[in-house]
Amino acid sequence: MLRCRDGSLYTGVTNDLQRRIAAHDSGRGARYTRGRGPVTLVYRQHCGSRSAALKREMEIKKLGRQAKLRLIAKGA
Repeated sequence: MLRCRDGSLYTGVTNDLQRRIAAHDSGRGARYTRGRGPVTLVYRQHCGSRSAALKREMEIKKLGRQAKLRLIAKGA
């Protein structure tokens, strides 16, 4: 999960975290993060497969902002 410059949170899936963060920072990442960079990594979770990662991404995206902030605090 990334925190954007405007304080919003972005959740995504990648198998190369550093490359993906660099893409977001340069404006070549997800449409949502364009113009909201630089981004800061605030939470990450390793999943055993892409399928598991996509499932977890959807679970996190369904959470409200306060639940996401609690997840970030627990993971730090």
